Order: sequence, then structure tokens, then C-alpha cells
Amino acid sequence: MEGSENMTTTVAFIGSGNIGSAVARLAIEAGHQVVLSNSRGPETLASTAAELGPRASAATSGEAAAAGDIVVVTVPVNAFPNLPAAPLAGKTVIDTCNYGPERDGHILELDSKALTSSELLLRYIPDAMVVKAFNNIFFKHLLSLARPAGAADRSYLPITGDSAPAKETVTEFIESIGYSVVDAGPLADSWRQATGTPVWGTPYGPFSNEKGQPVGEDAIRAALATATR
Repeated sequence: MEGSENMTTTVAFIGSGNIGSAVARLAIEAGHQVVLSNSRGPETLASTAAELGPRASAATSGEAAAAGDIVVVTVPVNAFPNLPAAPLAGKTVIDTCNYGPERDGHILELDSKALTSSELLLRYIPDAMVVKAFNNIFFKHLLSLARPAGAADRSYLPITGDSAPAKETVTEFIESIGYSVVDAGPLADSWRQATGTPVWGTPYGPFSNEKGQPVGEDAIRAALATATR
């Protein structure tokens, strides 16, 4: 992707909660186009799109999936069956989702650890290229810790995925919005960044500190390595 740093990427969002909104804001600031969607319909996102400015628009989830060069899926795990699989075929999909039985209900394959939540997502959108990212950082920290390339206090985020080209695409996007990346392996290893693991939340500081604290590559690798299942 020569010269891709000068190309505008369209980043579409299925789900517009805290993390989705934070990534959308950073994407706009980096010069990308953003298409927002949720389960309630585009009219419910009109004010958010207006606030984000002329590079943002709202659409149905199917329209957003079709429009995105990258599609960010940021929904409850129990909403995976409702995702628009056909327009996501062949797309690079960023999965920000965390499984929580108290919200999602119990899902046998996840409770038994037979699958990670990202592998479960792939069952519903089998022709997409899924990369797990952004699920391990508090949305306020994601907004406050972004730094320009080359900054000494730039933070690292872990990603997992099975597609090398998709990982490259996601890495370029994450680098464009103010972070560096640690490749944490295939989707089967994405449990290492799931809720409650050492790399989830903690390295970036307590939720009570909205500014957060920068985290370097070594600290992220060490946290991933100490995860137990």
C-alpha cells in the first residue's frame, strides 16, 4: 500500500458505544472518513455525526459494512447473529468486543473456552478478516493517550488476527490515529487481551484517572505473556 498514508480510509462502525465513538473521533482527527451505524437506525446518530463534522455520516449497519475499507464491530457479543455478513465478506473487520455473561447471557463455547469471542464472531462473518483490537483499553484513555508518530510517550495496543494483510491494514490505521502496535498472535490467542487479563485496562492506569498513563511495548508484551486461561 504505497503512499497509503496520504489516502483517506473510510472507517465504518457497526455499533456506536463508548469505544466505537472514541475510535471514530480519533479517525476523524487523523483525516479519515467515518460512517456510523447502530441497531436503532441512522436517524439516532444524526447529532453524533453532525458533531464529528463533514467527514462523518450515519447509515444502516448494512450500508456501513458495504462502505467501509475497514469496519469496526463494536457490539455486545450476543448481537453477533444480527451482523450483516454478506457486505462484510472480504473486509478487514476490527473486533473491539468483550464477552460479559452478565450482559450477553452465557455462551457455552466461550464459557468452556472452546473459542475466543473473536473466533465466535468469525463464525457469523466467515468471509471477513477479523483483527482483535481496542478491546483492552478504557475509552477515555484511548482518547487521552493518542500521540503523534515518533513521540517518546506513545502507547502500544495489542492486536490479534489470522490474516497478515488485515493485520497490516489495521496496524497502519492504528498508527495513523496515535498508537503503536504489538502483534499478539492469531485469533486463538486473543484471550490474552480479554476482560480481566493483565493487559486489559490496568497498564493504562485506573479508570478513575481519566488521563491514563502511557504504556510502552515491553510492558504490553510482558502483560500478554503473564495471562492465564
